[in-house]
Amino acid sequence: MKQQRGHKAKVYFTPSQEQAAEDQGHAARTMWNLVHDWWTMLPKDKRTLGAADEAIRQGRKDLPWLGVLPAQAAQQVLKTYLRAWVNCWEGRAEAPNFKGRFRSRMAIDIPQGRDLQIVRLNRRWGRMWAPKIGFVLFRWTRDLPVGKRADKLNKVTGARLVREANGWHVVFRIQTEVPEPAEHAGPTVGIDRGIAKPLALSDGSFREHDPWRTPGEAERLRRLEKAKERKRRTRKKGEPTSNRLRRTYDQIAQLRATAKRRAVDWQHKTTTEIAETFSRIGVEDLAITNMVKSAKGTVEAPGTNIRQKAGLNRAIAGEAWGRTVTMLEYKAAQRGGIVVKVPAPNTSRRCSACGFITPGSRETQARFACKAKGCGYQANADTNASRNIDHAAGSAVSGRGDLGSTRSAKRQPPTQPHAA
Repeated sequence: MKQQRGHKAKVYFTPSQEQAAEDQGHAARTMWNLVHDWWTMLPKDKRTLGAADEAIRQGRKDLPWLGVLPAQAAQQVLKTYLRAWVNCWEGRAEAPNFKGRFRSRMAIDIPQGRDLQIVRLNRRWGRMWAPKIGFVLFRWTRDLPVGKRADKLNKVTGARLVREANGWHVVFRIQTEVPEPAEHAGPTVGIDRGIAKPLALSDGSFREHDPWRTPGEAERLRRLEKAKERKRRTRKKGEPTSNRLRRTYDQIAQLRATAKRRAVDWQHKTTTEIAETFSRIGVEDLAITNMVKSAKGTVEAPGTNIRQKAGLNRAIAGEAWGRTVTMLEYKAAQRGGIVVKVPAPNTSRRCSACGFITPGSRETQARFACKAKGCGYQANADTNASRNIDHAAGSAVSGRGDLGSTRSAKRQPPTQPHAA
């Protein structure tokens, strides 16, 4: 079967190449904004691909500074914009919107893989061609299907240059032909995602990590945030951002990017280990966007415990639960496994041993002790929840049980043994 994957590598520009990439990045962002304005102002019957393509050609003639962006990259902006609308209509994302200069990430598409001219120079370095920039060096950290290793089924189909807090990177789009994976023969598991225990597994184990920032980095970030606010207060309305404030923004972004890289690294290693061990992985189907909404409320109905809720929202966002599930889904599929999403209600209140929901069983945030007569099951609260998730995932796969029901009956007997 065909497999589409991405691979990101650090790019090293010369000063002149970096300036050219910056100009192209700004042009691509402006092109997106112009397409967005053109698309939203036109009547629906005139929104056609041909008309949009002609508008881009005319815009490149009327605004010469847009010409720094290669023609294929400009066309790719349109394709990406239309794809964003499709994702919106299918409920996978919000509607595309205006891209601000400082709120959006610079990105330049190179849609044709043959234009890249990738060559491996030695064990650590590779070279590629970027249109209107020239040959650039990048770190070779993974074997790419180029040269004699490339064919119709295994090749680099394109790339994208992106600017992040720690510099420019290239993301290669790689197509490979891989055999169909055999069915995974391992045990099943349920996973409860949390804050104190990032991942609690139904076999009684936990997957934990250290703080993403060291104490020194956390203190430096706190000082930089205070400096940022102090400099913003001294800037008069309408004045351009000073170089000192912009440098402070960059330092804050670098610290946050470092923490994110550590989080992604831990998630990759952890999800790979879980996908290789277990055949069926059950997770809760959480509406994370709703969970991290602000508690401020309105002027007429102000919220309560706003600061506490804001801290909880930051902790949930820092764990990136959605990204964990996304990694599990594609890694499990590669290894012949499956990820099953189950309804979240009552997974932490139901006893995984007897199936009853008894008031008072959740003694504390970390301890569960069943109060049902004749049961007495005790366990970590997150472990109990993960066992319930595993049982519900088994019911979903086998077709037994009514997972979406909220009927008054307080019992749902386990239908599958948890992972031993």
